[in-house]
Amino acid sequence: MDKLRNYDVSFSGLKNGKHEFKFEIDKTFFQLFDTEQEFTNPRIIVNVLLDKHTTFLEFEIKINGLVELVCDITNEDFDYPIENEIKILVNFGEEYDDSNEDVITIPTGDHAFNVAHLIYENVMLSIPMKKISPNINEEDLKILDQFSPKEIEEAEEEKEHESDPRWDALRKLRDNN
Repeated sequence: MDKLRNYDVSFSGLKNGKHEFKFEIDKTFFQLFDTEQEFTNPRIIVNVLLDKHTTFLEFEIKINGLVELVCDITNEDFDYPIENEIKILVNFGEEYDDSNEDVITIPTGDHAFNVAHLIYENVMLSIPMKKISPNINEEDLKILDQFSPKEIEEAEEEKEHESDPRWDALRKLRDNN
């Protein structure tokens, strides 16, 4: 049995028009993917709006919720809001093809479309590279700035711009020609 079957949106037997589906996402959802996450305690609601047409399907997937991140500066946990929306067009064809990010082709005989990977990818892409708590105070920023390697970088840049007299002599020869 497919472990992601709970996230199938079954469209066979539905009339043409709009239909709503709702999924509650927590840590068990992310455990299905066997990958390590940079967050803990996800509390996410996913609303899927399916607009069924005779020859294609339109999906609008709205993701809203919170995940717990660890601040890169203070090392404290904080809640980070996740909110985004995906619009996908699903066509029917010979075989599965997701090479186009806005249009997915599924085999003509399929009766359901699985939204688990779309949900997973969009939550993962919503996690920022730099995780900075909104509760960080001025004192923490001053300490961080104090130990920042800016002065070292500036000194190294100045050394790079100083010219070596051996190269200067070679440059003069090149410029004379």
